[in-house]
Amino acid sequence: FQMGGNFSFGDYFKEGAIQLAWDLLTTPIEEGGYGLDGDRLWMTIWEKDQVSWDYWVNTIGVNPEHVQKLPFEEIEWSTGQPGPAGACCEIHYDRGPAYGPDGGPVVDTKGDRFLEIWNLVFDEFVRGEGTGANYPLLGELDQKAIDTGLGVERLAFLLQGKENMYEIDEVFPVIERAAQLAGITYGEDADKDVHLRVVGDHVRSALMLIGDGVRPGNEGRGFVLRRLIRRAVRSMRLLGVQDSVMPELLPLSMEAMSPSYPELRTEFETISTVAYAEEEAFRRTLSQGITLLDGAIARASAEDGRVSGADAFQLHDTYGFPIDLTLEIAAEAGVDVDEAGFRDLMQEQRERARADALAKKKGHQDPTVFQGFRTLMGGNTQFVGYTDDTAEARVIGILVDGKSVPAASAPAEVEIVLDRTPFYAEAGGQQGDRGTLRFRGGGIVDVIDTQAPVKGVPAHRGTLTEGTITLDETGVAEIDTDRRRQIAQAHTATHMVHQVLLEQLGGGAHQAGSENSPSRMRFDFRHTSGLSRDQVADIEGEANVRLAQNLAITDYEMKLDDARAAGVQALFGEKYGEIVRVVDIGEGWSRELCGGTHVPMTGNVGRINVLGESSIGSGVRRIEALVGAGAYAHQAKEAAIVSQVSQLMGARPEELPERISQLMGRLKAAEKELASTQAAALMARASVLAAAARRFGNIDAVVENVGEVASADDLRNLALDIRGRLGERGAVALIGISNNRPLVVVATSPEARAEAVRAGQLVRSAAQALGGGGGGKDDVAQGG
Repeated sequence: FQMGGNFSFGDYFKEGAIQLAWDLLTTPIEEGGYGLDGDRLWMTIWEKDQVSWDYWVNTIGVNPEHVQKLPFEEIEWSTGQPGPAGACCEIHYDRGPAYGPDGGPVVDTKGDRFLEIWNLVFDEFVRGEGTGANYPLLGELDQKAIDTGLGVERLAFLLQGKENMYEIDEVFPVIERAAQLAGITYGEDADKDVHLRVVGDHVRSALMLIGDGVRPGNEGRGFVLRRLIRRAVRSMRLLGVQDSVMPELLPLSMEAMSPSYPELRTEFETISTVAYAEEEAFRRTLSQGITLLDGAIARASAEDGRVSGADAFQLHDTYGFPIDLTLEIAAEAGVDVDEAGFRDLMQEQRERARADALAKKKGHQDPTVFQGFRTLMGGNTQFVGYTDDTAEARVIGILVDGKSVPAASAPAEVEIVLDRTPFYAEAGGQQGDRGTLRFRGGGIVDVIDTQAPVKGVPAHRGTLTEGTITLDETGVAEIDTDRRRQIAQAHTATHMVHQVLLEQLGGGAHQAGSENSPSRMRFDFRHTSGLSRDQVADIEGEANVRLAQNLAITDYEMKLDDARAAGVQALFGEKYGEIVRVVDIGEGWSRELCGGTHVPMTGNVGRINVLGESSIGSGVRRIEALVGAGAYAHQAKEAAIVSQVSQLMGARPEELPERISQLMGRLKAAEKELASTQAAALMARASVLAAAARRFGNIDAVVENVGEVASADDLRNLALDIRGRLGERGAVALIGISNNRPLVVVATSPEARAEAVRAGQLVRSAAQALGGGGGGKDDVAQGG
């Protein structure tokens, strides 16, 4: 799903967030809002949040019955750990009695009728230890914050008059085409509709993930993507479609989503290639699985009429064969499936996966397999990547689906262990190398990652795209040198930024993590407070000064105790051997224990461009920066923008800050003076309007369109002034225009209210006629 939102840190708080949300939701569409009827909006707030209550009821003028109070535990938000916390204000839209009972969100807890569309989070407290919503509030934050989340798809189906998110313009074209391919009509069969919705949602999700650079795999985001594509294909199969479907459906999703994400169109050739290849691989898997399932069904028919849980698990685990497809085919053949046995084996696998996830390097393999490879080699794989980009190598191990095999043939996802390699296995924050393995027998492996499940025994993970590879076969391992160079630039930049931080913030700014990827670095460090803009600029400036000095970068080995005694920086908690490698920049300026790759001179980094600094946890800060080509491209873009602004302002670049500051100052002063003048002129009309009051029965009334007003407050103040001049029998109804938005304010005196002239009712009627919403108390109300 997509989420819209707004944030504030130490600036506007509850009142501002509420007003922004109300204005956006209720302002007519032609004026830039969403045009929702304010009378159909309901709010749930914390029972002790009087500020929100007062603003919704007294300032916005919402019906008090529409603002419902909840205990803190039902409307709290936190990060799940000690730190910022607060209550929320949830905004709901009443879809009408056809969707559920009256009574608001506290009655309709499922949200079918009173649909939550926006959540305003008010971070104002510091929370302590605890689980779930059971934690103490220790005090208030020094700087309160706003964090909101608007459900884009929910709002879309409301505005488009649809029943659910699957029928909106960004999803339904895929569902409609899927139904056509299956020869069915959406909406006629609830069970089939579920499959169609899965297809619509998963095709779109796969499109976005691939567009963001995710590739199908067996772990992490890659595994999520693989499951999405396979579940979409499986759902189409359950609807009776046996042919390839992604070429039919993915382009429709791209057409629907590209107006919001234009990069999807420009990158569609790559996106579609990845998606179509994954579908074809799964279709081959299904073909293999069907053969095995036929054998299992035959055995079940001859024995107890039941496919074993082990057979069902093997189909799922080895061939990616979905259990519900196994159940369906078995049922058609008149046999059962031991689903409970299958679930037990799945649970065992999940438990193993959770254990494996503790260390990414171990992947899904048994480390003893890699220890066996080490024993076979008589030691670790020889790493030659500090000096060489290519290396002659011999195949020590081949793994397919985590199992050691003597040979593999294309196409296959494989892991290859070599006796020597230039490929750097991910460690110390440096991403693993990519590249190509070419073997004498014609086998080619496209390596997409290098990991070390056992230290010193790297696994080259990738796709066998051509030929066959066998144990003991020789070939050439070649890294992607351009990518390695960019990562080396980033790694060296990380060391330099770390040293500058230590110099400027003190010795406590130790490394807490890092990631070095092509042309980009991320460095986490320990520090108790955020850095000012000037501090960040100074850090970037000093790092680039050291870069321009073109300091030499060397590496050497020494004993761990000697390195620590010499003050060499080490990562806290990292386990080191007795002999360690030291990377030295500038003959002692920066010295760190490091096994990664670096450029030979700091000048080779090119440039470091710090993008920003932020908090990622209690006492831990993060700096992100572009390096080398990435920094140059960013700098060129910024220079182009500065040039455009310079032309618009008629000033040299160095004059822009002062010129823009002067312009903003004059603009604010002019706006303030104009607002003051308009307010004074408006209030000066009070006596004239009051004198022109007309008698309706026993009521003296003023009904007037006053034209342009600076704000709703000015119109309200004028109405109250006139009401005071009219006495006990007065009623005032004023219409004005502010920022091209119609406003209406009604104010009534006690005797007018006794005659059933109530401000809230009148405003609601007027606001509906204006196509908006509003309300308030009997004595004064406003809307628009």
